[in-house]
Amino acid sequence: MRVVRNEYFPAAAVLAFVVLFWTAGLFGGLSLLSRSQPPLATLTWLLFVYAVAVLSPMAGLLAAVDLVRRWWRKRRRGALRAEARTRFRSRSRAPKG
Repeated sequence: MRVVRNEYFPAAAVLAFVVLFWTAGLFGGLSLLSRSQPPLATLTWLLFVYAVAVLSPMAGLLAAVDLVRRWWRKRRRGALRAEARTRFRSRSRAPKG
């Protein structure tokens, strides 16, 4: 359950789906079209694949940008905390008077 609560999970899941989709496509994921299917099933499959092929690069890019943004923000927050701790320690050691 901890993984689902992770702030990186949604973007990582989208990015994983995009990578899996394109990997399956590279290894023959469109084999449905090589078999004889009813025209409506073929049309539905083509529209689904077309929609995913058009939207998945955009979703993958947005997910990657989100992951980098979250990572950068977390790293920056850690640096700011370390700087604040250093400032606090130096202030508490300073002579009073």
